[in-house]
Amino acid sequence: MTHADQGASLLQRGVTGLCRGVLWVSTSVIFVILVANTVLRYATGSSLQWANEVPELLFPWLVMAGVVLAAQQGAHIATTFLMEAVSPAVGRIVAVLSWLVVAGLYGTLVVSTWRMLEIVHDEKSPILQLPGSITYACVMVGMALLAVLALQSAWHAWTTPPTAADPSAEPVVPVAHW
Repeated sequence: MTHADQGASLLQRGVTGLCRGVLWVSTSVIFVILVANTVLRYATGSSLQWANEVPELLFPWLVMAGVVLAAQQGAHIATTFLMEAVSPAVGRIVAVLSWLVVAGLYGTLVVSTWRMLEIVHDEKSPILQLPGSITYACVMVGMALLAVLALQSAWHAWTTPPTAADPSAEPVVPVAHW
């Protein structure tokens, strides 16, 4: 394994660990709050006033972590007809350029979201008075991670030598992991 492969593997494990941690924490906290609020409502007829706000703030983090993990595992929809119609060398160039465009678009979303953080920071949740920028930050972090994964996929497509495809084999779509 080369030094670049070790770095990519470390990056993969870091992104996976971060996203899985966010998934576990957000899901657990949402579950505990909703169960506690439901029990409290049936037992006493009252509820925690803030119990609706926390899940609303955590849910976008849960979704973005899932989106990043799905992208990392290549679980999103892909069309492969173009890659099947061209030679491996051309397919390699198309893959690299495609991943670079995707990374650029995610980067644009990161910059746009960054510019909006100051505006939405003044919006406060009704009870906890938490800034609206918390939700926007989750979108920005998710898009930044997706941009990094797209750059990693571009690098992988560039450094992996093209091979002649076996016509009976399933098409291989470049994804962010290997």
